[in-house]
Parts: sequence; C-alpha cells; structure tokens
Amino acid sequence: MRDPAATHPPKTHPQSEPADGSRVVPQFLSPSWVGEFNSALEGVVLPEAGPDAGLAAADGRFTVVQEVHGAPDGDLRVILHVDAGTLRLSRSAVGGDADETAADVTIALSYEDAVALSAGELAPAEALNAGRIRVRGDLSVLVAGQQMLQAARAATASLRSSTTY
Repeated sequence: MRDPAATHPPKTHPQSEPADGSRVVPQFLSPSWVGEFNSALEGVVLPEAGPDAGLAAADGRFTVVQEVHGAPDGDLRVILHVDAGTLRLSRSAVGGDADETAADVTIALSYEDAVALSAGELAPAEALNAGRIRVRGDLSVLVAGQQMLQAARAATASLRSSTTY
C-alpha cells in the first residue's frame, strides 16, 4: 500500500502566513507595515476635515510628515497624505531621494515615542507638552491629521494589535 504523504508534498505556507493560521505583521514603520496600513484603509472614506482644521486643511488635502529618529532601519520620514477623505502613508529615509515631499506640518520624534503613540501608551498632547515631539508648520493641520487617524482606527485595529514593535 502506498503512503499518501509520499505522493503529496507537505502543505507549506508563505512566510507571511504561519502554519498555525496566525498572521505575521511586519515591523512597525517598515515598508511592509506601511503597505499593510494602506491596504487596511482601501475603500475607507473618512470624514471631511473639521471646523478646527484651518485654511491649509480646509480643502481636505494636506500632508503631515513625521521625522522618526532611531528606527530599526535608521532615521525615517513617514508621510501621511490626506486627499478628499482618503489617507495614504509613504516613507523614505531622512535625506533620501524621495525626501522632497512638501509638508503642511512636520513632527520630529524618536522611534520609541512613535511606538508609544501608535500603541496608545502616549497621548499626542502629553508628548507635545513634555517636549518629546517637536512640531513645525501649521498646527491646525496636525489637529486635522489626528482627527483623520482617529476616524481610521477601526480599519487599522487588527494591524495595530498584531504589529511587531
């Protein structure tokens, strides 16, 4: 009698899908993580910028750049593009070729603080008041960006809960 296992190779799973059915999410702010973030938001329409958004964000188009220092891949620029109710992230190395994105507001912070903010362990106002983040540009855009990210939290909940920090 033939062994059925000998005729059928063992079932394998792609590296991103372990055999136990769990899903491995890439390292926080890695190119793969940014891709997962953008995929989670596909088709999600966010509310328009609120009345506190200011002139720079009033038309629903603005850019927030986070300069994250000390990330595992080196210093990064993580760029939040908001356009007509949609969010998209991109990233580049600080000083890299794609580093010319014009920002309505720029936030500079450490990787550790970016992790704490993402995980909900640090409130944005607390980080700002404690001097843990530095902000340049239109603060009303920062408020509008934060409101958009809060609205997108439901769509990115599974990504946040399984992200590797």
